[in-house]
Amino acid sequence: MAVIVIIDDEQRQRDILKTILEGEGYEAHVAASAEDGLELIREMKPDVVLSDLKMGGMSGVDLLLSLPEEPVKPAFILMTAFGTVASAVEAMKNGAFDYLTKPLEKDEIVLAVRKAVERMELLKENIQLRKQLFDKFKIEGIVGKSKKMQDVMEVIRKVTPANVTVLISGESGTGKELIARAVHYNSPRKSGPFMAINCAAIPENLIESELFGYEPGAFTGATTRKIGLFESANKGTLFLDEIGDLPLMMQTKILRVLQDREVRRIGGKESIRIDVRIIAATNRNLEKEVPAGRFREDLYYRLRVVQIELPPLRERKEDIPALVNFFIGKYNIEFGRRIKGISDSSLKALMEYHWPGNIRQLEAVIERAVLMSDTDTIQPRDVKDELRMSLEKGLLDMDIPDEGINFEEMERELLKKAMVKSNNVAAKAARLLGMSYKTFWYRLEKFGINTSSSKEDNAPDKR
Repeated sequence: MAVIVIIDDEQRQRDILKTILEGEGYEAHVAASAEDGLELIREMKPDVVLSDLKMGGMSGVDLLLSLPEEPVKPAFILMTAFGTVASAVEAMKNGAFDYLTKPLEKDEIVLAVRKAVERMELLKENIQLRKQLFDKFKIEGIVGKSKKMQDVMEVIRKVTPANVTVLISGESGTGKELIARAVHYNSPRKSGPFMAINCAAIPENLIESELFGYEPGAFTGATTRKIGLFESANKGTLFLDEIGDLPLMMQTKILRVLQDREVRRIGGKESIRIDVRIIAATNRNLEKEVPAGRFREDLYYRLRVVQIELPPLRERKEDIPALVNFFIGKYNIEFGRRIKGISDSSLKALMEYHWPGNIRQLEAVIERAVLMSDTDTIQPRDVKDELRMSLEKGLLDMDIPDEGINFEEMERELLKKAMVKSNNVAAKAARLLGMSYKTFWYRLEKFGINTSSSKEDNAPDKR
């Protein structure tokens, strides 16, 4: 229930306003002077203040300028006679939300207060979301008590206050973007934008326009101006994920931005100064890419002013229990489930697994287990289908290349191949991968794989 404070030196006016607003479902409190109203505001922390402009002693404008410093100040509505409208307009320049002219109309009062309450709800929601965002990416919120992750967090604490370029390296699925966001949201730039681009996911002929933008007429189809990510990230951070996949021509352009701190849109004639912190990430070994001629040496040293190396999950297995509990909580909220935890035997299976897909793969396993579990505790049957596919195909002991692997893409391809080999009979494809039919269909839907199942079988195979 929204709280309203009414301040007017006329008792009849106070009583009428209180009756109207309580009739609309608001909690209304009154004060006969600005001085008393200020004390009431400090005590009640209202959503809206409805104050007369002219009163004995402190005026409504003086009251507005004396409001306590809070994360969100109440929406302030002034009531004024027609002859003092100019003063009310001036007060709006000082932060008043609205003003009403006397004599007051009931509908006008109700509408103005409703709009003020809606604005306050939106402001409070935005502040709460921002707080959740900061909490999510605060250093202490990164899950990991292993020695290797504690070392990572120590580097993050040291690097966040400085405006230096950071290079994050690690296998696919180790959480490089999470670390980049933690650096940003714990830095002096946290109120600025965080922009991210996956350099490996954008076609070579489009990545320049994504990063630098373009002017109308720069090329066929460029009918309007486009602001690039470097400009969009001004006063904030630009995260260049998988920078090792950038073509050499774009590497040269990125190097020039780092040196000159300015960009020029495609087709543009003027350079634009930018204030952007660059955080880059890669699953490639850039030290080997440089002598191979696939990555510029000068750009490499520009990027790795500070380097953060993320360990693969198989090297920090002591963090698995905490990660599992974190993901259970996350997907309980998302799916409306009440899973209390994981059984000892299930956790043992997870601890013994090799995790080629790292944290991303672990999250996928727990996501599926929370959704599909028939009890309030995750059991071995809830995770074994997810793990068996890799175990039975000999992937447990596979050699992970230096550049890492894309586990989700590998899983997607296995699902497709199983469907082709089984002539699109889902039950047969599920058996090929050692999965239950239910689990197989869940994975197909998760990856958005088009399944034109044969007439033979679109239901579990009973044989």
